[in-house]
Amino acid sequence: MSLLENWQKIAYNQNQSQAELQKFWQDYFLLEKGIYEQLLDDPDTEVKGTVKELAEKYNIDIMPMVGFLDGINESLVKANPIETMDEDTVVSLKFDKEKLFKNMIDAKADWLYGLPQWEKIFDEEKIKSLTKEAKSMHTVVRSEKKVGRNDPCPCGSGKKYKFCCGKK
Repeated sequence: MSLLENWQKIAYNQNQSQAELQKFWQDYFLLEKGIYEQLLDDPDTEVKGTVKELAEKYNIDIMPMVGFLDGINESLVKANPIETMDEDTVVSLKFDKEKLFKNMIDAKADWLYGLPQWEKIFDEEKIKSLTKEAKSMHTVVRSEKKVGRNDPCPCGSGKKYKFCCGKK
């Protein structure tokens, strides 16, 4: 079983109670926040090493490090081989700042996109612009054809809309 599969088995364990899962994620999010604070303090320096070395660097166990690598992977300049990695796989945490910020907003991770380090990376206008862009990424505009009074009712009754569902 790969490291990622082990992480997913632990993180999404259906045999745990809701309280246990909530505690697990609260603990994880604190660890995650600590790593991001350090990464964002020096956003232009590429952090690189084996999974094991990075876990030691951030003073966490291997499994939470795997979870962190899984979470940041979409925001990296070059994705890591998270599906096949082991403790000795060399990984990079070189991230695209804008993509990372937008992905944090998309994940509704306010404890991450609200970090004060972002204010040193982007000015207030850029933060507003990225926030707006991230929130509009999933906005779907539906332009369904409106049913006219004299059209057949969409419920399939065969009656005119005004004498069927449009009457309500």
